[in-house]
Amino acid sequence: MNQFWENQYVQTAANYSVVILCIIVFLAVFELVTKYRNWSEIKKGNLAVAMATGGKIFGITNIFRFSIEHNNTLLTMVGWGVFGFLLLLVGYFIFEFLTPTFKIDDEIEKDNRAVGLISMVISIGLSYVIGASIT
Repeated sequence: MNQFWENQYVQTAANYSVVILCIIVFLAVFELVTKYRNWSEIKKGNLAVAMATGGKIFGITNIFRFSIEHNNTLLTMVGWGVFGFLLLLVGYFIFEFLTPTFKIDDEIEKDNRAVGLISMVISIGLSYVIGASIT
């Protein structure tokens, strides 16, 4: 049975499945902490929301990429991925805190593409910093 779990195809499928599940859960968390509804805004064509959400998806998956590279077990990989996600979430709140003259969520909801782009770049950039710290 161990030979089955050590098969590279099985490990890849397991990592893929778990990361997809984590992305769904983490996006649901982001949906709870933002004022706007991601998917309904994207359906309306709100590019700022699409960029911010795309940055979050890229950030989450990039963190998991580093976690998969540096960990041998599925449980350890998920643990570091969850920890990385929490740091990414903290980064989101810090971004909101550092812009006291306007509300990030309000600007993204109004399709302010400049704010959406900065939000995307922050998520992507932080994911590299977080990922590089994963051991």
